[in-house]
Amino acid sequence: MNTLLKAAALTLLAGSVAAQTETPTLTIYTYDSFVPEWGPGPKIEAAFEETCACDLVFVGAGDGAALLSRIRLEGARSEADIVLGLDTSLTEAAKATGLFAPHGGWDVELDVPGEWTDEVFLPYDWSHLAFIYDKTKLAEPPRSFEELAASDLSIVIQDPRSSTPGLALVFWVKAAYGERAGEIWEGLAPRVLTVTKGWTEAYNMFLAGEADMVLSYTTSPAYHIIAEEDDTKVAAEFREGHYTQVEVAGILQASDQPELAQDFLDFMLTDAFQSIIPTSNWAYPAVKTATPLPEAFNTLIKPDPALLLSAEDAETMRKQAITEWQGALSR
Repeated sequence: MNTLLKAAALTLLAGSVAAQTETPTLTIYTYDSFVPEWGPGPKIEAAFEETCACDLVFVGAGDGAALLSRIRLEGARSEADIVLGLDTSLTEAAKATGLFAPHGGWDVELDVPGEWTDEVFLPYDWSHLAFIYDKTKLAEPPRSFEELAASDLSIVIQDPRSSTPGLALVFWVKAAYGERAGEIWEGLAPRVLTVTKGWTEAYNMFLAGEADMVLSYTTSPAYHIIAEEDDTKVAAEFREGHYTQVEVAGILQASDQPELAQDFLDFMLTDAFQSIIPTSNWAYPAVKTATPLPEAFNTLIKPDPALLLSAEDAETMRKQAITEWQGALSR
């Protein structure tokens, strides 16, 4: 072999070895509040990379419901391997796209409301929706949607077309009031100061004192107690009960790292992942962990009843529930 051919062969061999040893990348689309330093993303990234010999990349793609819109738009061309941040309100719509692959099952006991049987999505945390208020500014909070409608309070909520808590809110009203949902929204409309695209914008407005109450979670006060030593932020307990949000992750059919993606879903249900959730995503873990919940979680309200539509019923009711909300707020 002459020198030129030998050099070419060595170059090809080096390229082949480099390709084989290149660190694989796992890309996960998630909601914006999962990604920052104060969110769970960085800790989970570090913990998984210790086990996978890979590069884990979280990409913030708006709020939860916006994730599905982006995946629909990108289709099989998406760079995402996993979507983390949908909930049971959207899983049927996500399956209908044909873009998600079945997972490999689970071998741990899940600790989420209801019996989990989904073959495509796995849960990673859950909480109940609630309206959060400052008890130093509001001595007697409303105890129902009807009392809220009859008050002179201002609230900030999220758009159900882009936000999973916003979508869960319209299902909360629907599950609690059924055919009266439209009437309830007509009463609530004057109380709505604004509708934001996502949770972060809404909660920041509340913290800035721009509204009396904000749609968030029963677990949100735990953040203020633990991170800020502030017990003034409280969830109002409603007589109708509170809607449950179970957040999930799923693997995309077009992923070029299907085995690594499954490894992440398996990791998601381990103590290493689940123990991070309570004090970073401020929600209940989907698996009972060896790490006890912080004491602040024992001070939170325990909704009774806890409301939750099945994934199938949520998909059936979604258009009507949003239409009722939209109709009332547009008047």
